Amino acid sequence: MSKTATGSRSTTPEPYRWSNWAGNRSARPARVAAPSSAAELAEEVRRAAEDGLAVKAVGSGHSFSSIASSDGGLLVLPDRLTALRSVDRAAGTVTVESGMTLERLNVLLEAAGLSLTNMGDVMAQTVAGAIGTGTHGTGRDSGSLAAQVRALEIVLADGTVAACSPAEDPELFEGARLGLGALGVVTAVTLAVEPLFLLAAHERPMRFDEVLEGFDDLAAVNEHFEFYWFPHTDRCTTKRNNRSQGPPAPLPRLRGWLDDEFLSNTVWEGACRVGRRFPAAVPAIAQVAGRAWSERRYTDVAYRVFTSPRRVRFTEMEYAVPRAAAVEVLRELRALVERSDWRIGFPVEVRTAPGDDVWLSTAYGRDTCYVAVHLYRGTAEQGYFAGVERIMTAHGGRPHWGKLHTRDAEYLSSVHPRLADFRALRDRVDPGRRFGNAHLRRVLGD
Repeated sequence: MSKTATGSRSTTPEPYRWSNWAGNRSARPARVAAPSSAAELAEEVRRAAEDGLAVKAVGSGHSFSSIASSDGGLLVLPDRLTALRSVDRAAGTVTVESGMTLERLNVLLEAAGLSLTNMGDVMAQTVAGAIGTGTHGTGRDSGSLAAQVRALEIVLADGTVAACSPAEDPELFEGARLGLGALGVVTAVTLAVEPLFLLAAHERPMRFDEVLEGFDDLAAVNEHFEFYWFPHTDRCTTKRNNRSQGPPAPLPRLRGWLDDEFLSNTVWEGACRVGRRFPAAVPAIAQVAGRAWSERRYTDVAYRVFTSPRRVRFTEMEYAVPRAAAVEVLRELRALVERSDWRIGFPVEVRTAPGDDVWLSTAYGRDTCYVAVHLYRGTAEQGYFAGVERIMTAHGGRPHWGKLHTRDAEYLSSVHPRLADFRALRDRVDPGRRFGNAHLRRVLGD
C-alpha cells in the first residue's frame, strides 16, 4: 500500500486505496492524514467537520470486518503516532502512542525489563487497533489487552483532546478502552505492565476426543491453554504455557525456523494453495498437517512464546461462548463439518479467558471460550461461516468485533449487557456520528 500522506495535512494527488491485511476489505477515502501529535489530529478532525467528512482511523489492517472502512471520508494513518511517552515503574504502567505496533512495544518493554501480562498470538497490530477491537489471548486468569488499559488520550468529535481513566471521566474510559473507533480517535494508551517473565511452553499432539474429555482440567491447571483442531481429522495440536523461573531454554535457531517459518508458513502456504485449487485433496492435506506438528518444549521471554509469525493470509470468524458451553459447542461444530460436503483446510483455534468488566468485551461478565474458524484467502466460503455462526448464536455467542460476522444491533444488544450504556455514551461524545460508518450503523444501530 503506497503512502500519500506526508504530514498532518495531506493532499491526495491520485485516488488513495486502503486495504486490510487479508485483502477482503478496502476503502477509498476523500482525504488522508498522518498526524504526528494529538494536536495535529484534533485539527484534522475539526477540518473534517467543516467539510462534512466522516473520520476513521486505521491501524495495521488486521481486522477482517469493515470496522475501519472510510469511503469518502478522512482516513487517519497511524504511522507518525508511535512514540514511547513514559515508563512508570512505581505505578507498573507504560504510556505509548496509539500507532506503535505490539511488536515494537514488546521489544521496548523487554529492554526495560518489563512485560505485558497476556497477549494474542500475533503482534503486527497497533496498540490502539488491538484494544479497540478486543484483541485477546488465552488465559486462566488474564484475557484481553483492553483489560490491561489504565488510561487513554482520545480526540473527540468536537476536536478536543480528552484524557480519561477510572479517576478522570470514568464513563468515557469504560467505553473507550474497547471503543470500536466509534467514540473518537485514540492517540495514546497507558497499559499495565509487570516485571519481565519467562513462559515454559509445552506443545504436543492429542486426539480431539481426548482434548474435550480433559478440557476442563487442561484449562484449569495451565495458566494459558489453547488448541487447534484440524477438520476432517481427529488430530489436535495443544499448547500449554506456564510461568517459569528459568533458566531460559529457547528453541534452537534451526528448530524454530523449521517449525515456525518453513513448516508453519512456507509449506503451509503451499498446502493451502493446493487445497484451494483441488478441494478434494483437503482431507488428505489435513491428515498430513495434523501429524506434522510434533511435541516440543521450550522456555523463553513471554511475548516470544505468546506470539508466532503469521504470513499465510486468511479470513476469520471468531465467537466467544460461555465457558460452560465450550465442549458442547465444539462437538456440534465437529458434527457439522462431518455431515457437510465442505472442505476446510484451516484448523479451528480454541482459547479461553476469564470474565472481565470491560463494557464491550466479548468476555464481559462471564468466563469464556473462544472458537475461531478460518478460510485461506480466496477460498469459497461454501456456507461454512454461516453454519458455524448458527451454532454460536444458539449458545449466546458474542462475535469478535474485528472479525467476520453477520450480527446486528438487535442481536448484539441481547448478548452485551452494557451495549445500551455504550450507545448512550456515544450519543454524548459523538452525536453527529463523525466517527461512524456503515459497519458501526449495523452493529450499534443509530
